[in-house]
Amino acid sequence: MHLRVARPVSDLARACRMYMDGLGLQLVGQFEDHDGFDGVMLGHPGGTYHFEFTYCRTHPVAPTPTAEDLLVFYLPDLAAWSAACAAMLGAGFAQVASLNPYWDVHGRTFADPDGYRVVLQQAGWDNQA
Repeated sequence: MHLRVARPVSDLARACRMYMDGLGLQLVGQFEDHDGFDGVMLGHPGGTYHFEFTYCRTHPVAPTPTAEDLLVFYLPDLAAWSAACAAMLGAGFAQVASLNPYWDVHGRTFADPDGYRVVLQQAGWDNQA
């Protein structure tokens, strides 16, 4: 199974640069003027997920995220987490307080210019019940 998270953005080039620089993602696909849409897919080659950011040329869609629409990345290694937080700030993300204070205990929340939020959680995770 492969997961795609698709989101409209107000500036495709800016979103592409920020997410590549901030999260270390790579361009894994793109398209131009496909029925009026431009888009990029960012991920890690061989990974099990990627992000699609789109811009509609004919009817731009205003991004409408809420403060609880989160992408959460778990980084158990403190040094890797610290480096990832620095990369997010260097890429232009703004550090913000999380609406849910749980995320601020062992993590940091970052927002892009469209208001989409990414949490870098300094903890491990697995899907074991």
